[in-house]
Amino acid sequence: MDNVDLELLKEVADIDSTPKGAYNIRKNGKGIERQITENINIVTKEDKSGIDIFVKENTKFEFVHIPVIITESGLKDVVYNDFYIGKNADVVIIAGCGIHNDHHKDSQHDGIHRFFLEEGAKVRYIEKHYGEGKGTGKRVLNPVTEVHLKSGSSFEMESVQIKGVDSTIRVTKGILEDNTNLVVSEKIMTHGTQTAKTEFNVELNGENASTHVTSRSVAVDKSVQEFKSNVVGNSKCFGHVECDAIIKDKAKVIAIPEIIANNVEANLIHEAAIGKIAGEQLTKLMTLGLSEKEAEEQIIQGFLK
Repeated sequence: MDNVDLELLKEVADIDSTPKGAYNIRKNGKGIERQITENINIVTKEDKSGIDIFVKENTKFEFVHIPVIITESGLKDVVYNDFYIGKNADVVIIAGCGIHNDHHKDSQHDGIHRFFLEEGAKVRYIEKHYGEGKGTGKRVLNPVTEVHLKSGSSFEMESVQIKGVDSTIRVTKGILEDNTNLVVSEKIMTHGTQTAKTEFNVELNGENASTHVTSRSVAVDKSVQEFKSNVVGNSKCFGHVECDAIIKDKAKVIAIPEIIANNVEANLIHEAAIGKIAGEQLTKLMTLGLSEKEAEEQIIQGFLK
C-alpha cells in the first residue's frame, strides 16, 4: 500500500498500523490483507463478491476491521458482507470506505452488510465514508445495512459521512424480536452540489423491542439532503426518531417521517427540526474575536459532534 492508501485507511477506520484483532482490507474490488483470530473467522464468499464473518458465542471485547479503499477511477465496486454474531458475544466492528479519485470517471462503492445477532449478542458498528481527489469524476457511496436481532440482543450503529462524497443513498433496515435494542446515530455534511439520501426502515416485532434513531446533518451551498424514516410497531414497543438539520446558502433538506402503530401498546415518536444557524450564536462567538466564517464553522462542528 502507498501513502494514499494509508491516508484513506486512517480517515475511515483510524488505522495507522496493523489493526488489532481480526481484519479484512479491500482495495479496488479485491481483498489485499486479512487476519483472523481464535474467535473470529473471515471467509471469502464463493457465489458473489464479499465475505462472511463468524464470531463465536461468548466472544468478548474483540475488534473486527473491514475497511474498503478505492483509488481507481471509473471503478464500480459492489460487495456483500454477512456477519454472524454468536450468542452472548460482544464485539466492535469498524467498516467504512474511502475513495480517492483524481480523474474524470466516476468511482463508486456499494456495500451491502447484513448482521445476524443471536440471543444476548451485542455489536457496536462504526461506519465512516470519505472522498477526496482533484479529478472531476464523482465519488459515489451507497451503503445498505440490514440488522436482524434475536431476543435480548442489541446493535449500536454510528454512521458518519466525513466529506467529499458527491452522491450517496444510505439504507438501514432493522427487524427486532423480544427485548432487543437498535440505536443508530447518523452524521452527514454536504456541500457544493452533493446529494445525500438516507432511509430507515425498522420493524419492532417483539415485545419490549426498542429503537432510537438520531440524524444530524449540515447542508451548505447548493447541496440537497433527504431523510426518510419508517418505524412500524407490531407489539408493545418503543421507537424514537429525531432528525435535526442546519442549512446554509441555497441548500435544501427534506424530512419525511412515517410511524405506524399496529399495536395499542406501541409507543412511537418522531421529531424533526430544520433551520439556519441561530444569529445569537454567531454574535456571541464573534464577540470573542472570531470571524463570521470561523464562528459558523465552530457551530457546525459542535452540532455534528
